[in-house]
Amino acid sequence: MWTPRLAWAVGLIATDGNLSRDRRHLAIPSIDRDLLESLRECLGLTNCISQTKNGNGFIYRLQWGDRRFYEWLLSIGLTPAKSLTLGPLLVPDEYFADFFRGCIDGDGSVLVYTDRYHTRKNERYVYERLYVSLVSASRPFVEWAQRSVLRITGLKGTISVRSPKGHNPLWRLRYAKAESIRVLRWMYYTPSVPSLARKRVVAAPFLIPRARPTRRGPGRPMVV
Repeated sequence: MWTPRLAWAVGLIATDGNLSRDRRHLAIPSIDRDLLESLRECLGLTNCISQTKNGNGFIYRLQWGDRRFYEWLLSIGLTPAKSLTLGPLLVPDEYFADFFRGCIDGDGSVLVYTDRYHTRKNERYVYERLYVSLVSASRPFVEWAQRSVLRITGLKGTISVRSPKGHNPLWRLRYAKAESIRVLRWMYYTPSVPSLARKRVVAAPFLIPRARPTRRGPGRPMVV
């Protein structure tokens, strides 16, 4: 049953989706309509994408019912109300790059910025920073993702935690520049893979060996 497109969809659902307790309906909200259109295509859905307005613009939502698909997601480890309980999933290594790309498109980021912090010491100390990160409220899920990527690619990354006042801790798996470049090339192994367009655009300069990424301007980060 596994395919690259399905694995990407599962990663997106695992990080940003919702499984209703009726064991039938699934939904994903997003500020990116193109993301939901790609998901709809990958899963062969014909459901409409709804739109609601909030203070920052529009939120889009894709909802559908599929009891068989729902039960299959349960069988690989997903659960309703999963944000705090998500753990290891039964994802084949062969499709883990697609799954991980879906996770990054759901609850991850690709951050690129120009670091000029040390230019007071030497004006040539200007560095291009790149970080690929995955955030989750579930520590077991983040630790499993780290172990899986390490086993498949040899890239370790680092895990940190932030505890906002009045909220559950947030765990972050992050890869710094050298490892991030390898993670991006592993994730985006061909131009045709489904992905969130705005994150793919930021990653694009790093996908070609020896490419020199365009600088974003002094101290202005680009995170997507």
